[in-house]
Amino acid sequence: MAATEPDLRSVLPRLMQLGTLLNRSGLGERAMKSIGADLDRPGLSILLALQMTGKAMRVGEIADRMQVAGPHVTRHLHVLERRRLVQGLPDPDDRRARLVELTPEGAELAGRYVTTLLGWFGDALSGWSPEDRRTFFDLLLRFTDDLSAFLSTVDGQADER
Repeated sequence: MAATEPDLRSVLPRLMQLGTLLNRSGLGERAMKSIGADLDRPGLSILLALQMTGKAMRVGEIADRMQVAGPHVTRHLHVLERRRLVQGLPDPDDRRARLVELTPEGAELAGRYVTTLLGWFGDALSGWSPEDRRTFFDLLLRFTDDLSAFLSTVDGQADER
């Protein structure tokens, strides 16, 4: 390891701190309260998954994005449908399957939530130069992609045992 390269041990406390900040700060709950949304975290995660893809998805696709089991998503979809935030559609490629899409109300709610969070993140990064922001965004994307790929490989190896 090069002398100027940081030791991963020095980064670990900051990664743990970031996880704690994101989880314990109640950031998601604060944003929901700020926009007047009355949803639980899984319901909001479903709305965000649909909004981020910008298209209708099957329950299994939503579950994969959320890294949960399909029945977990199905339970929450029933609540979201009753609240008219999502709606089911027949899947044109498979008559047995069903797609889920945001209603205009669901899209509006998800949009307000994302706008609120991005505003807060933007405020936190307001003192950063455009170059620092770009470097941070690029490296964060790369890190999460690489970590996700690594963990899926490790999970696959554990399943084989």
